[in-house]
Order: sequence, then structure tokens, then C-alpha cells
Amino acid sequence: MGSPVLLSLSSFVHLDRNSSTPIFVQLTQQIINGIQRGFLIVGSKMPGTRQVSSALDLHRKTVIAAYDELQAQGWIDIVPNKGTFVLQQNQRKPLSLPVQTPISSAQYPAKTGFEVHSSNILDNPFEENTSTYFFSDGTTDIRLTQVKNLSLQYSASMNRKGSLKRMSQYQEDGNIFFKEQLSNFLNLSRGLHISKQNLLITRSSEMSLYLIAKVLLQLNDKVVVAELSNFAVNMTLLQAGAQLDTIPLDSEGICVASLKDKLEKGPIRMLYITPHHHYPTTVTLSAQRRLELLQLANHYGFIIVEDDYDYDFHYEKSAVLPLASADLNGMVIYTGTFGQSLAPAFRTGFVVAPPNLIQEMNKYLSIIDRQGDVIMQQALGEMIDEGEIHRNLKKSLKVYKERRDTMCGILRNILPDEVAVDPPSGGLALWLELPQNKSLFTLKKECQRQDLFIPRHILYQNKQLCAMRLGFGHMDNEEMEKSLYILKSVLQGI
Repeated sequence: MGSPVLLSLSSFVHLDRNSSTPIFVQLTQQIINGIQRGFLIVGSKMPGTRQVSSALDLHRKTVIAAYDELQAQGWIDIVPNKGTFVLQQNQRKPLSLPVQTPISSAQYPAKTGFEVHSSNILDNPFEENTSTYFFSDGTTDIRLTQVKNLSLQYSASMNRKGSLKRMSQYQEDGNIFFKEQLSNFLNLSRGLHISKQNLLITRSSEMSLYLIAKVLLQLNDKVVVAELSNFAVNMTLLQAGAQLDTIPLDSEGICVASLKDKLEKGPIRMLYITPHHHYPTTVTLSAQRRLELLQLANHYGFIIVEDDYDYDFHYEKSAVLPLASADLNGMVIYTGTFGQSLAPAFRTGFVVAPPNLIQEMNKYLSIIDRQGDVIMQQALGEMIDEGEIHRNLKKSLKVYKERRDTMCGILRNILPDEVAVDPPSGGLALWLELPQNKSLFTLKKECQRQDLFIPRHILYQNKQLCAMRLGFGHMDNEEMEKSLYILKSVLQGI
């Protein structure tokens, strides 16, 4: 094995005999990789097939097949009675066969060879959880979901007549049947007066807000949010180029008087609100302020984006209807998530707005998600039509209401002097106010040592506030009790 090329081959060719990729394909790909990386010099003579088969312990026919493939793809030239040579790029023949994805014989580049703009606005704030117990900002319990029933519903939808056609064709307007069913569902449950033309179906609430910002916001447009608000929403708005301004909160929700003061000083493009249960404090915007807000929007011409992220979860006899139900002038964009009581994979986002805005947003949606999941939408539409969504919600609401009451009861029993808690009328989280002298950073750190994970995005602390948004939906009674007793022991020790 004295040939330099043969020595080079044996140094970078590493074949995996257990791989499903044929050996001759692996050899072809790695020789191509060697040529691209300069391990095999252009114009150099390749060793014969017998030499290569002996050096790499391969059958000669395997090497011949690899050489034939390399010649067909234009990487080498086999000259009778002279030998096999590595071709220069301008000598290579047009590819006669599709190029296989190269198997790297060296470490993949650690970073790009070109400049990439990095956005610190969109840095992921979520942390990995390795603890047995954990708090959330208000998520559902997947264990309450009838996953088997959902899977059967999806499978049945796929197998129905016409499913193959729906899967093979792009439907830029989404599944029409689902849009009709969802518009009827929203009209009945939320007092809206819409049709399928008023609906845009998205993959998630995050996608909905991204599209809203993309269509409606320009650089340096002023967007108003509450002083305490959803960090992920703020990230999306900032990335769209908006200038964020804040207004205070109280027991009746956002302070509309403060908003009016800002409007008198200069124009505002958009107001983002969660009036049903404000995120994170869970406060419901009062009826009087809702009316005042609509009047201000009509007078000053700013957009209201109403995010009704947890409308499905209300525990009183009747829920407060969204602002969109009373909007007569097209000033409110209503967005939410359908299927919150289902498994995450079965949920979908939606936007309700006048048709002209829906049409513009659909143009952007067709770029980033042209097909959508038409089969899932069909299954969800059938679940509405058959009443399955209503039955699922009714069952889950009973459980979540009990969990809300249980968590409030435990907190009042074990931490009567440390916390103030007011049971929300709906949603899956409590707003927990803690003593001002407590460090939430220390609380998080010490709880994790005791196997309780507290994500940093549920913690809120400044000079006037020490609080946390404490989800109860994802925990059963045993998990809740253990988690809260860990919180108690740490809180009283710091």
C-alpha cells in the first residue's frame, strides 16, 4: 500500500457495514467528499480496483460499482490501458444520475463560512427541565386527553372518500368544512357573527401573531402592551420592528385612562390585550373599560389585537364575551387557539378579522405554510359537527375547576401569611403574590435542589412586585401537594 493516493483513501474512507446504505454508495460518497475537500488532488491517478478492494477489504465488484458511479457523475475519468484519473471541475461531464447526499468523512463545519445576523430578541427563554416536579404558566394535562379516540378520529378522516384528493392538492384557503364548522362554533360560543371568509387557520397562536405583525406593522410603529405581559408576544412584536410602550394594570385590567393619555400625545398603531384573563395576572377586563376601549379605537383609529388564549376554560355559569363580539367598525382582530382541551398536536390557531385583512394575511401564510394540515382540520371539523369537542370540554372543565380549588385550598392552608391568592374565574393558572423581601432567583435555585423546577418566565419581580404565575392544570392532586410543600419549605427558609 505504497501509493500516496491509496494511503489517502484508507485515511478518510470509513465504511459502516451495518448501515442500510449500500457499501458501494458509501464508498462513492466518501471519495466525492475526499475530492471536494482536497484529499484527492485533481488530475491524480486513482489506484486500481484490485488495490482498493485489497486495502479496504472489499469485494472487487463493489469497488468497480463505485468507480462506475463516480465516472457517471463526472468525478473521475476511466481511460482504457492508462488508468483512472480525478477530473477537474471544468472537465466533469453533466450528471447522468442523481447525486447522493455525501457521507462526511470529517467533522461537519462548526459554523457557516458566511455572516449570519443573530437576533438576541428571539433568544429562547425556555429552560430544560430535569426535575420530577415542575410548575408551568398554565398548561393542560395531556393525561386527561383521550388520545386513542383522537387518533381514531384522525384515521377515520384520512380513510374517508376524498381524503386522498385533499392530501394531494394544495388548499391555500384551508379545509373549507373545518372553517364552516369553526365559524359556527365561535358564533355560538363567543357571540361572534362571522362566516368562513372571516377566518384564517394557522398552526398556532404564535404563527397567528407573526402574520398579524407582518401584515400590519411597519418599522417603529408604536404598539402598546400591559406593564406585565407575555414575553413571547413582546419578542414577536419587537422583531417586527415595533416600538413597545406599556400601560399599567389594576384589579379591572388594563388602565384605559392611561391609554387615552398616550393617544392624546401621539398616534398608536396597535394595542395587544388578553382581556378575558389577562396574562399573567388572570384579571378580567371590566365591562365598562371594554366599552371605553372600543370607543377609543373607533375615535383614534388604532388596532386592537384581542388574544383569547384560554376562553375555553371558564368556571362560572357564563363567560365574558370577547370585545370582537361588540366590534361594529372592524377595529378588533380576534385570535385564539382551537382545541385547547385536546393533545397539543390536535390544536390549531385561528384569526378572526374582516375579509380584506384575512386575504392579505393568507398571502403570507401561503408562503410559510401553503398546505396546512387539511386532514387534521377535517378531523377537528367532524369533532365539532359530532359534538365531541363539547363533550371533551365539559369533562376537562370539571377536572380543572377541582384542581384550581385544590391548589387555592392548599396554598391558604400551608402559606396563609406568605402569599395572597385570588381564584380566577377561568384559565389554568393562579397569580401568586409573594413577600417583597423574597428573592425569586434564590427561590428558583433552591427549589430545583429539592427536585422542583420553576421556569424563569413565570417569575415577576421588580421594586414594587414579587409574584409568580402558577399553573395548576398539568398537575394531579398528589403532584400539586408535593410541589407546593417544597415551595413552602424553600419560601420559609430564604
